[in-house]
Amino acid sequence: MRMQILTDKELVKVYMGGNEFALAELLRRHKSKIYTSILLFVKSEVQAEDIFQDTFVKIIESLKRGKYYEDGKFLPWAMRIAHNLCIDHYRKKRRTPTVATSDEYDIFSLLKYHEDNGEEKMIKNQAKSKIRRLIDELPEEQREVVILRHYADMSFKEISQMTNVSINTALGRMRYALINLRKMIAEKNVVF
Repeated sequence: MRMQILTDKELVKVYMGGNEFALAELLRRHKSKIYTSILLFVKSEVQAEDIFQDTFVKIIESLKRGKYYEDGKFLPWAMRIAHNLCIDHYRKKRRTPTVATSDEYDIFSLLKYHEDNGEEKMIKNQAKSKIRRLIDELPEEQREVVILRHYADMSFKEISQMTNVSINTALGRMRYALINLRKMIAEKNVVF
């Protein structure tokens, strides 16, 4: 059976029927988004790898116990597990966020692009690195929405469900995140 042509829902069903290759395909398919989101939350590759492994251990345990009821929405379900593990990580560290404010400008247009040559690739990688450092300085709730929206490509509805807030709250957090990012860009004279 060619696992690559199956939907996530079908892969979960096949895995629950005993085919381990189905889980390997789910992992291959979603590893990058889940791992990147975790890494952006915890900012440590070692901790991100640990949380990523814990995420898939929990996924496997939940699937084996028949606790998967997401009806084909594997990625948001897996992201919710990873998100909860990241929150547990932060509770252990007891980090305190900082707050700031400002006005409108969309810096996320720099995050999605096609590289043409080596120089352009280097310049854009530097811009992405600057943006990531600025995102790291956002208050935790704002950083969370930015990561889930722009790096995990989740809808505001999915973000609101995952974080247990209303869609308006998720949208508001994104708005304030953008305001804060613009203010930091101006204050630090960041050039892209």
